[in-house]
Amino acid sequence: VRLVESGGGSVQAGGSLRLSCATSGSIRSIDIMAWYRQAPGKEREMVATLNSGDITYYADSVKGRFTIFRVNAKNTLYLTMNSLKPEDTGMYYCAAPNEETGAWHYWGQGTQVTVSP
Repeated sequence: VRLVESGGGSVQAGGSLRLSCATSGSIRSIDIMAWYRQAPGKEREMVATLNSGDITYYADSVKGRFTIFRVNAKNTLYLTMNSLKPEDTGMYYCAAPNEETGAWHYWGQGTQVTVSP
């Protein structure tokens, strides 16, 4: 599975961005996908997940502001981010699991999000 993120950029606090993650194959074949982020000097953290049953999970820090969804026809996962805060700054990655182990195994190259005060 090859994952390619795009859509990052620099915005002011309160602004919005939509990230995209294009998959190399059929996104329908992937049971669950995730968005992670990593801020400078911090560990990578899970932001949101979406499974094949359209069940979502959000980190408390982004609930009500971020929305994860996919468009099967485009084989693309999205993350809409509203009311952005400076603490949302970081490199954002999409991820897919190894089918056998369930561990997050496939990662994109990341897309940078910078939110200024």
